[in-house]
Amino acid sequence: MRGVNRAMVLGRALRSNFTAASGAIATLHRVLPHATPTPNPSLVPTVTAFRYKYNSAAATSLAQDAHTKHLDFKPKQVVLFQYQACPFCNKVAAFLDYYDIPFKVVEVNPINKKEIKWSDYKKVPILTVDGEKMVDSSDIIDKLIKRINPDYDLDAEEEKKWRKWVDNHLVHVLSPNIYRNVPEALESFDYITTQGNFSLSERLVAKYGGAAAMYFVSKKLKKKHNITDERAALYGAADQWVDALKGRKFLGGLDPNLADLSVFGVLRPIRNLKSGRDMVEHTRIGRWFSEMDRAVGESSRVSEHS
Repeated sequence: MRGVNRAMVLGRALRSNFTAASGAIATLHRVLPHATPTPNPSLVPTVTAFRYKYNSAAATSLAQDAHTKHLDFKPKQVVLFQYQACPFCNKVAAFLDYYDIPFKVVEVNPINKKEIKWSDYKKVPILTVDGEKMVDSSDIIDKLIKRINPDYDLDAEEEKKWRKWVDNHLVHVLSPNIYRNVPEALESFDYITTQGNFSLSERLVAKYGGAAAMYFVSKKLKKKHNITDERAALYGAADQWVDALKGRKFLGGLDPNLADLSVFGVLRPIRNLKSGRDMVEHTRIGRWFSEMDRAVGESSRVSEHS
């Protein structure tokens, strides 16, 4: 009974305080419209600065949201037909890794391409997503990002510019560096001795035949693209990319965008080759490369038999 009485007393006190507060608010509303307050100049910059920071933060948040990972896209089976040393294939793989899309890899024999005889398109990468065939690395990425995030703006000027730079410039600088001489050409084909379902004879032919072929192809590419010093061209491209970042962690800001993933993808296969080691040693790209390694994380590649 004492508990009930206390509750009644407390209720009356709360109602009384609420009525008093309501009256005070009403009085303020009547008085304030007729008052002409003098603004405090010292507060104006603070309020303006706060508004600017708030709006900037909101804009940054919206921009970054375009690059965040969305997990609604969950295909049942994704298969990448590739050459491990191919920059275009690695561009697609980097995208799949970043967006945590599990994928299987079919290593294609670079000599006879028997693994893609089923396809009328004879270049790699070829990606199949639940049986749907996709080709051309940039087109593959465009299709996938729209399935992951339908609102992603593929026409953002800066991002679009640097994605084109990757396809039209950076990749053409790589081959003359990777296959610059016979030892470096052979180094780039070392993977063929352990990757793919090839016989011993196929591995030997692919390694030595592929290295020899690419050595001569690289000389033609060097001439075609007016490259006189292949290492200087590689270092120049790496530093050009770093300049494009303008002090940002990534071109996308706090998170990588498709241009970041494209540059990282095409450079990743040379990271542990002599050309890649030289590039990191003689340019400013190392910090960005390390940040991208952390952002992309572990590979999403799954076992061929899983």
